[in-house]
Amino acid sequence: MKPLARHGQLRRSSPWATLAKLLVAVIAVVAVSAGCIAAVAVWDVASGIKPGVDLIPASGGKPPVISAAEGEINVLVAASDSGGGDVATYGKRGEHLNDVTMLLHVSADHKRATVVSFPRDLIVPIASCPNGTGGSYPAQTNKINTALTYGGLPCIVKTVENLTGMSIPYAALTEFQGVVGMSNAIGGVTVCVATAIHDQQIGFNLDAGQQTLVGTQAVQFLRVRYGLGDGSDLGRVSNQQLFLSALVRKIKTPEVLGNPVTDYELAKAVTSNMTLSSSLTNINTMVSMALAVKDIPFDNVVFVQYPNSYGSSNGLNGVLPIKTAADTLFTAIKADQPIALTGTTGVGTVAAPNAPTPTVPPSASANPSASPPATAVQLPSTVHGQTAAQQTCTKGQRAGGH
Repeated sequence: MKPLARHGQLRRSSPWATLAKLLVAVIAVVAVSAGCIAAVAVWDVASGIKPGVDLIPASGGKPPVISAAEGEINVLVAASDSGGGDVATYGKRGEHLNDVTMLLHVSADHKRATVVSFPRDLIVPIASCPNGTGGSYPAQTNKINTALTYGGLPCIVKTVENLTGMSIPYAALTEFQGVVGMSNAIGGVTVCVATAIHDQQIGFNLDAGQQTLVGTQAVQFLRVRYGLGDGSDLGRVSNQQLFLSALVRKIKTPEVLGNPVTDYELAKAVTSNMTLSSSLTNINTMVSMALAVKDIPFDNVVFVQYPNSYGSSNGLNGVLPIKTAADTLFTAIKADQPIALTGTTGVGTVAAPNAPTPTVPPSASANPSASPPATAVQLPSTVHGQTAAQQTCTKGQRAGGH
């Protein structure tokens, strides 16, 4: 197989749908452990889980045990750009970066879930993290996708904890091959493409219309940057959120979640391609999480981008946090308040043709998401995103664009 091309310089690498794989893992494991598949299948899935990684304690203690019955859930999911060492398929990789960083928060009453995407070029304080030789890397200001290089998965978690003020006891790091196995297992993920995609950087082309993505095509769709929107990583984030929304909807269909063979293949595809925090390697923990999230309606699953604006800091060009908007977002999340989007879905997507017009809360403007309760916190328009219920389409661009 011809190695997948990288876009731009070697160090500019490729995000993919990592959070979706965690959702697949916990949901699929529930089906497996509930008796849909023989006990040997449960053992096989569990044996495929890689050794865990100890996180940096936020308060000096062990993370609490979370059950389906009570408690909030905070999980960080990051995607490495290493290609898992598969040079034949993905080509020679450059720096080891976390080019996708997402935080999943499930409310304490398990009625809502919020997924926050942190753009890879977000310039933030990187935490001081252990260097593996008894010392520590010093704290510094850099792009968030360098945290993996400096201190692995624990450093990403600590950096996001410092940035958001949230405690994150669970984390997972994923690779390319999980997307291939996942999309194959469920028979592909169908997405809407409003304008044909032609990305010369990675050699990826996709016609307009409804497209079902399988295997490496799904990876390419999530990597594409220069062939959609304004050619920025921010457009790619909104494209990933479109894919995640479509994936969540597909997973919860009877032909997927109710199919024991599919459930097993999903669980294997995920667990064999993820490095988990030690707190997340227990199958019982995954099952309890799945039980907590399985009944959340699509309207209450909200994907948002961390609010940002183009700028420079510490000699770096990228995007800078919009602190007032971020404070509003995370104050609401930490208080388990419902949130209402008032911004757009992002520069990489548009509303799907003939999609139902969402009901707008009285104090919101041009809200692209389904109507949350009246008590919802109205997020600033600088916070972009969509709900899992919302139908959106990728806004491609002609070859030779950005």
